[in-house]
Amino acid sequence: MTEPRADDRSPFDWAEPLPDDQVERALVVAAHPDDADFGCSGTVAGWVDAGIEVTLVLCTRGDQGGFDDTERAEMPRIREAEQRAASAELGVTDVRFLDGFHDGWLEPNWELQKQLVTVIRQVRPQRVLCQSPDRNLRRLQGSHPDHLAAGEATVRAVYPAAENPFAWPELVEQGLPAWKVTELWVMAHHETSHVVDITERFDRKLAALRAHRSQTAHLGDRLEEMLRGWNGTNATRAGLPAGRLAEAFVVTRIN
Repeated sequence: MTEPRADDRSPFDWAEPLPDDQVERALVVAAHPDDADFGCSGTVAGWVDAGIEVTLVLCTRGDQGGFDDTERAEMPRIREAEQRAASAELGVTDVRFLDGFHDGWLEPNWELQKQLVTVIRQVRPQRVLCQSPDRNLRRLQGSHPDHLAAGEATVRAVYPAAENPFAWPELVEQGLPAWKVTELWVMAHHETSHVVDITERFDRKLAALRAHRSQTAHLGDRLEEMLRGWNGTNATRAGLPAGRLAEAFVVTRIN
């Protein structure tokens, strides 16, 4: 997006993101396998291409997902394997799954926050990307309760918990000192402050989502049509040239 002049800025303006060459490590947090691939995989592929080390954390293994009669006990294993295959399409090799949380039951409780703080202090990212903690009543199906919970827990983990040495002091004793995240990116928010042109990486986004066969195989060719519609709308609203595709975010700086 166009950078406003300094004297045009309001104290309430959204922050401009750091240039990618100033970011060494990024952490992406999502509730279920496939969430991040729908929302930000084109952007993540660009980060990898720029040399950023990307870690993906899934809060659940998506055990309530799927559209056929697959045994429920098998679904977590299937979806974990699908996520690792999808992430490989983007060049992401550090894929982690939290334990103890279940699809459909996720809450932004203390245990989820603690596990996310632990990962943040392990990875030490300058940039964290998560789902929106805000419910969008104009499109309720875009505000799955698990997505809201994962977003809220991540925001709380980023600030203030990860940078507060007195939040879970046992983590400091375990060799995980406080870490300050520089910026937070939020996907699937009802506002947009920054768009990323993913046109040249759309094929990798599509390949990643096709790797989630249990969730997308039933869509067939409609998957690509749907993605082009969403990402094309993002690009059009941002004023990008016709035919471009984009992912949309809100970006805030952690001062």
